[in-house]
Amino acid sequence: MWSIVDRYFLTEIFKVFMAIMATLLLVVASMLFLRTLEQVNVGNLQAGLVLQFLGLQLLRDTATLLAPAAFLAVLMALGRMARDSELIAFTAGGLRPSRVFRAVLLFALPVALLTAWFALVLKPYAAAQIQLIESRKDDEATRISGLQAGRFYQQSDGSVTFYAADMDSSSRFTGVFVQDRRSDPPRVVLAERGYYRESGVDGEQTVVLEEGRRFDGTAGDAAYTLLDFARLTYYVSGASTAQAGRSRRAATPTGELLASADIRDRAELEHRLAAAVGVIALVILAVPLTQLSPRRGSGGRLLLAFLAYFAFFNGQRLAEEWMTAGVTPQWLGLLWYQAVIVAVVLGALLPGSYASRRLVSRLRGR
Repeated sequence: MWSIVDRYFLTEIFKVFMAIMATLLLVVASMLFLRTLEQVNVGNLQAGLVLQFLGLQLLRDTATLLAPAAFLAVLMALGRMARDSELIAFTAGGLRPSRVFRAVLLFALPVALLTAWFALVLKPYAAAQIQLIESRKDDEATRISGLQAGRFYQQSDGSVTFYAADMDSSSRFTGVFVQDRRSDPPRVVLAERGYYRESGVDGEQTVVLEEGRRFDGTAGDAAYTLLDFARLTYYVSGASTAQAGRSRRAATPTGELLASADIRDRAELEHRLAAAVGVIALVILAVPLTQLSPRRGSGGRLLLAFLAYFAFFNGQRLAEEWMTAGVTPQWLGLLWYQAVIVAVVLGALLPGSYASRRLVSRLRGR
């Protein structure tokens, strides 16, 4: 059963947590909205997909916001209670520091579970949907801007160049030029007419060319092949839209990462778990970082709190790079940095802590 003290701590921390989350979501949504509008202005995204695209980006980034929000909520709530001497009153009334940790963990555990749900389930789903929209965005750019008359369109890092001299109202173009450097030998295709087509089944992009000629060979080399055709289906992109939406590791479902033996897949899996475990670690740090005595300056501990926060998330990137590069053993994983940072911060705070002062007073008494 939760005591009155537990409910009081949870209420104070939860109110601050909701205010911080609302602020962070508002700031992030504003930034993402401006970036999305830029893509709409340049024609890279349909106006009807703005809200969906923005919502998916927020869904993807929420997992990274929960841990710092929980850390700041505990830090600010307990700091306010210490500043108003409430923690001193609780201690004078017989409330042990362990009860503060208990109340804080009652808040942190549900937040950690929520973070795990976002990081393990919703984040990869949102990333896959974002990549699917981006691949469709690229298709739309190919149909609208890339295939406009008199403009060159390049794909595959410039390996494929497409040009149409003219285009009618039904999006059928004439005077088509295609250069493909991916093939061996390189290929040049000239056609009188053509049109763009996308398969509705797998999203495969093709250009159908009519009444043309194909040249296979290297410029300046006498060895070449000449082929006249009445109809030629040219594959612009061999990868399907569904596969493109799942190509990146961030969009891979957690179940597939669990079944994979690749070290990079394992690093991605532990990267997602780090967000949930980080909630517990940061909240544990926030309690001793709170100033318990109003007579002491809080500048040093606030500085240590910011240093611990930035070291926490920079350490995650470093541990992930070391894991994938083989610097650290595979069995160690990448979550070890959280234990190291917690130990370092607690060690720095130990000389002035309540437990150390109590131990020193007992030793002096003996």
